[in-house]
Amino acid sequence: MLRCREPDFCPPAPRPPPRRLGLVETLIRLRRNPLECWSAECFDEPIVNIRLPFADTFLVHHPQAIKRVLMDNAKNYPKDTIQRRILSFGLSDGLLSVEGERWEAQRRSLAPLFARRTVNGFAGAMLAAANDLAMTWAKLGPGAVIDAAAEMTVVTLNVLARTIFSDGIGGDITEFRMAMNAYFGAVGRIGALDLFGAPTFVPRPGHRRLRRTMAYFETVIDRIIELRRLRLADTAERPNDLLTLLLCSLDPATGGRLSLKEVRSNILTFLSAGHETTANTLAWSLFLLSQAPEWRSRVLEEAMRELVDPADDLADRLIVTKAVIEEALRLYPPIAALSRTAIEADTLGDFAVKPRSLIVIAPYVLHRHHRLWSNPAAFDPSRFLPESRGDIPRFAYLPFGVGPRTCIGSSFALQEAAIVLAVLVSRFEMQLLPGAEVWPHQRITLRPAKGLPMAITRRPASSPLPAMA
Repeated sequence: MLRCREPDFCPPAPRPPPRRLGLVETLIRLRRNPLECWSAECFDEPIVNIRLPFADTFLVHHPQAIKRVLMDNAKNYPKDTIQRRILSFGLSDGLLSVEGERWEAQRRSLAPLFARRTVNGFAGAMLAAANDLAMTWAKLGPGAVIDAAAEMTVVTLNVLARTIFSDGIGGDITEFRMAMNAYFGAVGRIGALDLFGAPTFVPRPGHRRLRRTMAYFETVIDRIIELRRLRLADTAERPNDLLTLLLCSLDPATGGRLSLKEVRSNILTFLSAGHETTANTLAWSLFLLSQAPEWRSRVLEEAMRELVDPADDLADRLIVTKAVIEEALRLYPPIAALSRTAIEADTLGDFAVKPRSLIVIAPYVLHRHHRLWSNPAAFDPSRFLPESRGDIPRFAYLPFGVGPRTCIGSSFALQEAAIVLAVLVSRFEMQLLPGAEVWPHQRITLRPAKGLPMAITRRPASSPLPAMA
């Protein structure tokens, strides 16, 4: 575990190896849990150069070097083949994976979907989903035990069902959720075949299952798209959701529409960003609050005060709640690492970068770096309160990335997480079960490895009911 001052609460994390790992040990740990690969020097040095058989690699955690890679010279650093291969399974035509002019066109077309006014308009749907989960929990009775990690996947999928598919998924939502869990449990595995650049036609472990899962998603989503197209053609009434906006979106530069493949891939991208990542953020936030009574009381006090007012600007008023969420994102960023490949030679700090060098920027490491954060292993949401936030170095905090490819749905995710967390804390006392093993495990996202078993107790009936509008 990283250095942590007593008596601060330091959430669980792998202890960095004191020295760099050899290639074989790196491959073993990459398959088991990539978080275990980061040696101690990565948390102390701004840039670390590692010479691997398949690429000259730079681990970059210097704010100005990050700015260089992701903003100032971003065109020289496209996503590398490993990241594209791992992350783009089934998403190859969506915003997450496309490059160049296709990416620019999609970004222009999709930007209005996540404008502040549009996102604020979904607050009511987010409240409704949170209330649905709270009512389900209330029926479980006193002392009920839940897996909070699994329950957060339920509520975030419900949010997406209300904000993307307001007509419903049209099938078994439990089956859909299980397919999402299967997808994210398998898609992020990094193996030797990926590291050594084996062609995509060479079979990878788990890819047969992934293909079956993707075929299921394509069937369900294509049916939803077709029904929505027919509805939009037959009536002037347009459902107010992201699917309608996606189908009607136009590239302001060319007037072009997204293809069916692009619509489908971007729906799956929204599901990955809005379901798995937000669910994990909420799960980690609940865990951290369960271990920090002072912050749990502060979130409860704020929720009791703010939830009685209309939802329009609710997330903006949940200042303490958002600070807890942002600290959870610091300690357990959903996307723990990202990578780029240098096209042309460049300079990062004191290092000369050759063409085809691999650049790795790991928010998990960056957010715990000893040169950038005070007491980095400790849970301390006060870092993100308005009076302290200005002390955070620019480019030292990247839960949603930065630069041209920053997460387009970050405001949607933060609003959703704040509303759901406030509702659940206002209605229930949640305590981690004694003896529960909580451990971060990296696949495509950062999950609690064995779930999050918690006992929940309903608060008195005087707790506020969230205002819907």
